[in-house]
Amino acid sequence: MPTSQEVIFTIKALHSSDLDIISNTFVKMKVFCILAVFALAAAVSAFPNEAGREHGENGWYVPNADGSYTWLSTEESESLLAEHEEKEQSQTRLSLVPVNFYLYTSKNPSTAQQISETAKSILNSNFNADNPTKVLIHGWLQSYTASMNKNIRDAWLSRGDYNIIVVDWARARLLDYVSSVAAVEPTGKKVASMLDYLAQYHGLSMAKVEVIGHSLGAHVAGFTGKIYNKPNKRLNSDDATYVESIQTDGGQLGAFYPNGGKKQPGCGLDLTGACAHARSCVYYAEAVKENNFPSMRCGDYQEAVKKDCGTSYSSVKMGAMTNAYLVAGDYYVPVRSTAPYGMGS
Repeated sequence: MPTSQEVIFTIKALHSSDLDIISNTFVKMKVFCILAVFALAAAVSAFPNEAGREHGENGWYVPNADGSYTWLSTEESESLLAEHEEKEQSQTRLSLVPVNFYLYTSKNPSTAQQISETAKSILNSNFNADNPTKVLIHGWLQSYTASMNKNIRDAWLSRGDYNIIVVDWARARLLDYVSSVAAVEPTGKKVASMLDYLAQYHGLSMAKVEVIGHSLGAHVAGFTGKIYNKPNKRLNSDDATYVESIQTDGGQLGAFYPNGGKKQPGCGLDLTGACAHARSCVYYAEAVKENNFPSMRCGDYQEAVKKDCGTSYSSVKMGAMTNAYLVAGDYYVPVRSTAPYGMGS
């Protein structure tokens, strides 16, 4: 059981992976919410085979806006991020990280209501503390209008009454990836502050909160979950009461590995991993609506990647609402090449 200082929250990570890329600064907070994580990373096969460079081991291939990658050694990446963080701290910080919140409910399913930490804003909105709350956080080079937000918003609203709060953080739209990474922590703090405000003054139950992040937004969500606990440098399985990850193009944090977690059927050659990267969002939205991704329990991550988890389905489905209470371990998830992607019941 969490202590009184831990806001109980479950993290469902829908594709987290190589975002240890120069992001060794992540702090911890616990909130009962499910964090869906889609980390920004290309398929492993997209990286050049260069002597002395092992992605994730002694450095990282950091993404550029044009889809290319720049190699940074561990020392270079840590130094660069430290430089950016020092600059953030010397300029009074949170003001440099504008964050806006947009509310959707069954009463306004497609037209957003912008909300803030003021009584007037919340009382004049359709926020209803009796309903569960889903927080959606976009990734690098995206905005709150990103298709992943629309698809996941619509999927949840098709199931019933929810508060869907979409986070818009402008710093994610900087072409300089490292500058966006440096904004992850203060953005997470602002999301946590909004949740704290809603809990303290407007009846929000943290036990009914789910945070869903894509790409760098996954780590914003992780920071949202770290604020009430001691710091740790990246998204972790103990950032919340429950952490679930759905891997679609590489990485080792998580529980579910569609098609082994590296490449996705129907994506063709997919040299940059963009198609596989986007599939995590698509799979999750479908899982919310249809609950149709059965899985096979694996002994470990290596078995999941090799698709060597036997032929018998487990009782666990990827993305299921009950997973926070039932799931631990790694699971292989077979998927189709076209929608519906899940294998059904």
